[in-house]
Amino acid sequence: MTQASGSRQVVIVGGGFAGLFAARMLARAAVQVTLIDRAEHHLFQPLLYQCATGILSEGKIAAPLRQLLKKHQNVNFVIAEVTGLDPERRQVLARRPLGEPIEFGYDYLILAAGVRQSYFGHDEYAPIAPGMKTIEDAMKIRRRVFGAFELAESEDDPAERQRWLTFALVGAGPTGVELAGQIREVATKTLRKEYRRIKPEDARVLLFDGGTAPLAMFGPKLSALAARDLGKLGVELHMGSIVTHVDADGLEVKDHEGTVTRHLCGNVLWTAGVQAPPLAGVVAEATGAEQDRAGRIVVGPDCAIPGHPEIMVTGDMMSLDKLPGVAEVAMQTGIYAGRRAGHLAEGKSFDKPFKYRDLGSAAYISRGKAVVSAFKLNFGGFLGWWVWLFIHIGFLTGYRNRIGAVLGWWFAFTRDIRRERTFTIDDMPLVNAYTGQVKPGVTAVVLPADKSEAGTG
Repeated sequence: MTQASGSRQVVIVGGGFAGLFAARMLARAAVQVTLIDRAEHHLFQPLLYQCATGILSEGKIAAPLRQLLKKHQNVNFVIAEVTGLDPERRQVLARRPLGEPIEFGYDYLILAAGVRQSYFGHDEYAPIAPGMKTIEDAMKIRRRVFGAFELAESEDDPAERQRWLTFALVGAGPTGVELAGQIREVATKTLRKEYRRIKPEDARVLLFDGGTAPLAMFGPKLSALAARDLGKLGVELHMGSIVTHVDADGLEVKDHEGTVTRHLCGNVLWTAGVQAPPLAGVVAEATGAEQDRAGRIVVGPDCAIPGHPEIMVTGDMMSLDKLPGVAEVAMQTGIYAGRRAGHLAEGKSFDKPFKYRDLGSAAYISRGKAVVSAFKLNFGGFLGWWVWLFIHIGFLTGYRNRIGAVLGWWFAFTRDIRRERTFTIDDMPLVNAYTGQVKPGVTAVVLPADKSEAGTG
């Protein structure tokens, strides 16, 4: 790819928090920056569950990278997927959307490719139990959540109807807890008067986790508070449960005593575990870098790969001092890497190690209830909910998204209206919604597109 002669080249892989903040830090540096991502947008992942449950549209939690970077004349965005690395030639190997190979030369490389969902060695669960890392995942979960109520409404068999009204979530971290609470609020508030044959409030939400309590990373006080609020909301907690099998009809779990129990459910949603993307393995092989159990790249105090000071790893893809995979870590490491690359490109020394400043964590439980851990303070309830609101408004990218989020929350929290419920069902009543296989004894007929769309509520 053509580069400006005489200027230092910085390549950033990934347009998440770490990559975006690194690019912004380099906007005034005497360098040329190329940001590569296979998606054209920057995504605010912490609110994906609200997109999946109809509170916010995908446009409110995402922003085009080109729009975000348009004022930074030294930053160029390229949509491509990075496939390899040649550290000796200092070349990043990538593939364009139509398959053509392309290479990018660099003086400094910042890796910010994030992580993906981990199924702990059972990737065959993925088509059945979607995770929630991308907009595509959120839209798929929206289809399954709201589609399940439609399928239950059209079902004559009471047992099959109850199966469609049973949702199983695997993983009781922030994503699992927040999604579980929202599904119960959809059932008990938003949809409670919209159906004639079923009672949406009868929907069961089962939350499974191998640990002893939900939100364990928040400490025992807030974990107990979250468990109490989830119980009041109607979420059924199954702690100490390890998932051993998932299929289109439900899942099997094993408790600490070794007893295996099968649960019939129409939807299994996976919110447990993350792992580094394949790119991390490619980089590790090319550079000799060490990887942790989740495949993340182990770096030094300067966020650089040992032996390769020109290659820095940031955000969730980085393994350093057991830092958590949260947005604040990504932002801070992105800022640090951008500042370090800028200084080194100008011939200045930069010996200051990265130091993380923990600004706290927050998790939404239900309307008027959240838990917050910040500045050695642990609290929840209504105060925690307000703090959660302000934190997320501040983290959203762009004033348009912030205003849109506030309006979406106002409709959802004061009037039980979720305006972003649109989903397509195609031939879901006739074809298994997970595998695409026709149900026994049923002839599949594909309906025309204009007859298979569900409207907004």
